[in-house]
Amino acid sequence: MTSEAVPASIRLNELLEAADLAPLSTGAAERFQAYLSLLQRWNARVNLTAVRDREGILSRHFVESIACAGALPSGLSTLLDLGSGAGFPGIPIAICRPEIAVTLVESQGKKAAFLQEAVRVLELPTRVLNVRAESLRAQFDCVTLRAVDRMESAVAAGSALVTPGGWLALMTSGADSLRLQDTAGESFAWQEPILLPGSADRWLALGARTLNLPA
Repeated sequence: MTSEAVPASIRLNELLEAADLAPLSTGAAERFQAYLSLLQRWNARVNLTAVRDREGILSRHFVESIACAGALPSGLSTLLDLGSGAGFPGIPIAICRPEIAVTLVESQGKKAAFLQEAVRVLELPTRVLNVRAESLRAQFDCVTLRAVDRMESAVAAGSALVTPGGWLALMTSGADSLRLQDTAGESFAWQEPILLPGSADRWLALGARTLNLPA
């Protein structure tokens, strides 16, 4: 049987096993299958992601986001996915870490509409805000960013939204990782970056905010 003939929920768990990640529960795997179907339907008319084939979405977007969800520290109550786009990594985090109240922020109206529909279909208690990061005033235990346009300015805005003692999570290439950590400023202490599954140069960098940012 080819990988395309295997149900997406089963194929996703096969890919997680190959990446030495824990398998999903039946309920979570079925949510990812529904997410995949919705993403492919919307991607036909709205440019949500350049990766359009099923295997690519499962291995690149889903597995990487699930790895991020598992690597985030315990004890998080709130999380902001900034520039969420098609929902990565925010929606997978909401599925895999239901104890975290996730907020998705997306400034583009069509992508925000997709996120609203995804949250509704997947029955997730997740907020979607169609605003720019600069308009936000609340702070969060964790802020995530992945493949955001104008990443440096997004990191600068996102770093200010992390609570003292909270975390900034950057999914980026090795070449950009150190530059973006510098952009976040001296208020963050960074852990050793984590190589994301299936990649030679895509990393998760986790920084803890140890100081208040300058007023």
